Amino acid sequence: MNGLYWCKKEGIPVPSDKCDKCAICTIADYVTCGIYWCYNCNVPIIRSTTEFKLEDSSCPICGEKIKYVASDARIVFPEERLLVELLINEPFKFIDGFLINASGNRYIFNGKSQEIKISEVVQSDPERIIENYNRLKELNNDTTFTNNIEKFIAANRDRYNTIVDEADNFIEKMLTGYTLDSIFVSFSGGKDSTVVSHLVRKKMREEKILHIFGDTKLEMPLTYDYVGRFRDDNPSTPLLTAKNNEKEFYDMCDIVGPPARLISWCCTVFKTSPINDLINIFFNDRDILTFYGIRRNESASRSKYERDYESPKISKQKVVTPIYDWFDIDIWLYILTEKIDFNDAYRLGYARVGCWCCPNNSIWSEFMSKVYMPEQYQTWRNYLINFAKKVGKKDAAEYVDSGNWRKRQGGNGLEASKKIRIHSEPCTLEENAIKYELQRSITEDIYEVFKPFGRISKNMGRKLLNEVIVIDNATDEPIMSIQGKFNQNSLKVVVLKTDNFRLTKQKIDSQITKYQMCIGCKGCEGVCKFDAIKVSGNKYVVDEEKCVNCKLCISHFDGGCYMRKVLITRQVIEK
Repeated sequence: MNGLYWCKKEGIPVPSDKCDKCAICTIADYVTCGIYWCYNCNVPIIRSTTEFKLEDSSCPICGEKIKYVASDARIVFPEERLLVELLINEPFKFIDGFLINASGNRYIFNGKSQEIKISEVVQSDPERIIENYNRLKELNNDTTFTNNIEKFIAANRDRYNTIVDEADNFIEKMLTGYTLDSIFVSFSGGKDSTVVSHLVRKKMREEKILHIFGDTKLEMPLTYDYVGRFRDDNPSTPLLTAKNNEKEFYDMCDIVGPPARLISWCCTVFKTSPINDLINIFFNDRDILTFYGIRRNESASRSKYERDYESPKISKQKVVTPIYDWFDIDIWLYILTEKIDFNDAYRLGYARVGCWCCPNNSIWSEFMSKVYMPEQYQTWRNYLINFAKKVGKKDAAEYVDSGNWRKRQGGNGLEASKKIRIHSEPCTLEENAIKYELQRSITEDIYEVFKPFGRISKNMGRKLLNEVIVIDNATDEPIMSIQGKFNQNSLKVVVLKTDNFRLTKQKIDSQITKYQMCIGCKGCEGVCKFDAIKVSGNKYVVDEEKCVNCKLCISHFDGGCYMRKVLITRQVIEK
């Protein structure tokens, strides 16, 4: 049974938003997973709609009827429970029961919804909350919680066996054709990658599987603590750290602005590119298999991923995710059943543990950062306010505190955005010739951006014109002429051979954009399947021996350059 809704009154799946049982009961949203509650055992029970049968609507422990309560949920640990109780001014209200979180505002206590308005409770004074928390945490008994978890594991044993068997079979299938030296686990320090690591090592009966931790330098302190514990607890498992040591986060923010929901440049600069560098070092030209902890229900964007696919960001990499169809509650079922150590940030109440200042974080996560990371949070808030003032926001504090900084698009107000514009005009004296007025003086580096078109020949060009010829490697014929003097800004490009001049000019414009505004984000490095592009500092270099002139690096990003995509503004588009 797939594509179901849930009747909240009857606690059964129905094929549409009209329930046959009655005409007035409330229908839950479309779901593929159901969390039921046994009120006799006081425990949540997981049911998948793809396998649901009406006879399954009873508790596997006591046989009593169970009732639907949510489509998914996460376990609330004693630390988060106490925080929530303090926020509603009722310490230890939930200490003797079973508390789960079905969504930001919806906690479920002993199978009954507790509507807690997060938008209101996060207005609490974080200093007062942490003071009270520290005063009461020694009294925060976890005996009931421990007993509840044992019942939860017992009641969902069949679900555990089902999802683990399926994941094991998938892992075994994906491993076909790969050897140990061409496999690695992408390890973020979060709960999902923790589960994937455990599944893969257990299935392969092998601890010596390479793990790569992409350290953005913006991870939570508790994430670094957990990564350290993982190393200590798994000494046979190599765990390498990929980190961009050439760039600093706040320096990059000064240039391109803080990341926002639609322009999360930080992932490319501080995670994808360093991981790609490490892959090139350790795997050379081998095709590699990467196990990721991506799940369909994490976000709308991730729901569009395939379970196995060729990475669009890192070349030569096949990405597979054994837990693609798992739900939050499944992750916790596995961790708690296997008694695996995990990131303590989840105990505090974080639903995700990526970069602590990520624009995609919820207001709940932001509030917890105020409580548990006050100095770092205040530094970040002050930076955002100063940035808002710099780009002309009238009420900078309101702009930041309302969360509008997360919606920021483009590079309005930033100096770097001016370099997006390409100033060119056709040459009236020569066919298929373009005259560019660059915003960066011509240096030897200009020739690097033309290497994806073909081989650079400085000997064939006319010296009086400071001409360099680009030669097609396939035909050995001249296809472009580049003319310009060093330390000047006027560049002339003549297209000597093309089937489509307009398209060729667009590609040249893309490469000129790279030359003008390269800040070393390394986005184009990861695109090249042949490891021909290297970026160090702000210097872009193409290895002609490796480059096959596929031109993928030119067309991969809109306008040829990832930073152009980040900084593009409506005014630039209109011009």
